[in-house]
Amino acid sequence: MTITDTILRSDYFKDQPPVLVDIGASGEINAKWKPIAPYCVCLAYDADDREFHVTEQTNKTYRKLLTINRIVTAAPVQQTDFYLTASPFCSSLLEPDNGKLEPWIFSDLFTVQRSTRLHSVTIESSLREAGIGYIDWFKTDTQGTDLRLFNSLPDHLQAGILTAELEPGIIDAYKGEDKLFSVMETLPRKGFWLSSMQVMGIQRLHRNYTAGLSSFVSQRMLRKSPGWAEVTYLRQPFPGTVRQLLLLYVFAWLEKQYGYALEIADYAIRQYPSEAIFTEIRTAALKQLRAGQRTAPLVFLKRQVNKLFSRIHD
Repeated sequence: MTITDTILRSDYFKDQPPVLVDIGASGEINAKWKPIAPYCVCLAYDADDREFHVTEQTNKTYRKLLTINRIVTAAPVQQTDFYLTASPFCSSLLEPDNGKLEPWIFSDLFTVQRSTRLHSVTIESSLREAGIGYIDWFKTDTQGTDLRLFNSLPDHLQAGILTAELEPGIIDAYKGEDKLFSVMETLPRKGFWLSSMQVMGIQRLHRNYTAGLSSFVSQRMLRKSPGWAEVTYLRQPFPGTVRQLLLLYVFAWLEKQYGYALEIADYAIRQYPSEAIFTEIRTAALKQLRAGQRTAPLVFLKRQVNKLFSRIHD
């Protein structure tokens, strides 16, 4: 049994399980949650035209999986425009900015096929419908509206979030979209630090220049420029309750932030010296760090070999 299993099987989560919110999952719920899914309640948003309802799905993964069949908006409106693009992964509440997209090789994916009106819901109202009053991990990927959705949450919900995961844009893809720089300015002010960032790229090549070029040349030979980023933030300063500290430790563990997990354990021991579980999780974090110390030389050697072979093939 792992240390995260030990924590999540404790009485602190018996009546208050972790609540994970995934907006814009497109049928695939956050893979990071797989190790802790059996202990968690997950809310996944998936828009359609049927009468509004929150449905508990039969599943073998989560303690409880709830689906909300509405598009999510920051403001409470009954219906909202939704732009359906050539690629379903580019469809959005926001209109694509075709003029700004023109220089980029994937601009055709944002071509609007048609617009439609969809019934909408706010996060707060859907939580109320589901009978849930808190969020522990907030994840959203909505093609341009991630930050405004986070900001739309009332203060008491924002204050309880321990991990926030967003996918903001860098280039101009949608009119009025939330950008990476705004996320990086806002989240630290709200009590988070940036745990990880994966910058995703795209080639700058106007479609007028692609005639006569093979896809290999256009997609493999051109440098990718930063286009958008996947960012994950963890709560800082530390929360106040035993449950929150334990869960923040679990989330830090999932993020492979073992040094931060050790910080959490030491802080928790000072705040709650009679809680033996904090000594146990401190030992686990130290053990993990020492295990990494033993494997570090092998990891470094593997990276150097991979670089050598990469240069040979280039």
